[in-house]
Amino acid sequence: MPAAGVGRRLGTHGAKALVRLAGRPLLVHAVAAMEANRCVAAVVVVAHPDTREACAKLLADEGFAKVVAVVAGGTTRQASVAAGLAALPPGPAFVAVHDAARPLPGPGAVDRLLELLQAARAGTGGDRPAGVVPGVPVVDTVRRVDAGERSRGIVDRDQLRAIQTPQLFLRGALEAAHRRASLDGVDATDEAALVELAGHPVQVVPGSPENLKVTTALDLAVAEALLARREREAGQP
Repeated sequence: MPAAGVGRRLGTHGAKALVRLAGRPLLVHAVAAMEANRCVAAVVVVAHPDTREACAKLLADEGFAKVVAVVAGGTTRQASVAAGLAALPPGPAFVAVHDAARPLPGPGAVDRLLELLQAARAGTGGDRPAGVVPGVPVVDTVRRVDAGERSRGIVDRDQLRAIQTPQLFLRGALEAAHRRASLDGVDATDEAALVELAGHPVQVVPGSPENLKVTTALDLAVAEALLARREREAGQP
């Protein structure tokens, strides 16, 4: 779980993962969501070096049973994920990457992805994917522009998806993709891009509009409203 980002666009100082949502840090919400998946055996949190100890204490105080390590992140998201992969215990054949800035992935998100990946790999037609990633349709009109901000036409949004986390991969494929990227000097914005660059297919599956990434103060307010609604619904008979 990458949690080393700084919340500049959120208007805060310090680690974004420690920004509070409904009284609890984003990191706590995200870890709780991951631990709730039946298939998740271990969670590695990759924190900002300046807040690693604080994050470790926070998670210990919360009593999370599946957090096995809290390690320092790198200068890029890719470097942070690589540090998290290096700290994983041996054994699990699959690995999910989920951003701490997405506190509301929904119940059973990783369990569902694992079922979809196993089903896709059990099929007989086409290349078998090495990973599955959730994506939601782009609802706005998207235009391509040049360096002068002049319109160069509309992009067909039916072919576009806004990609989310958690993203789930064959562990060996993801680790090999990171090693190759390090040797080639490649830096990507998500793991799916690295796995594709390494020559492995990645399947996009339906995501959830509520699985938003908290980047701005507006995102945080929307997340507060979504969480309050979930809690009201959970309290209904």
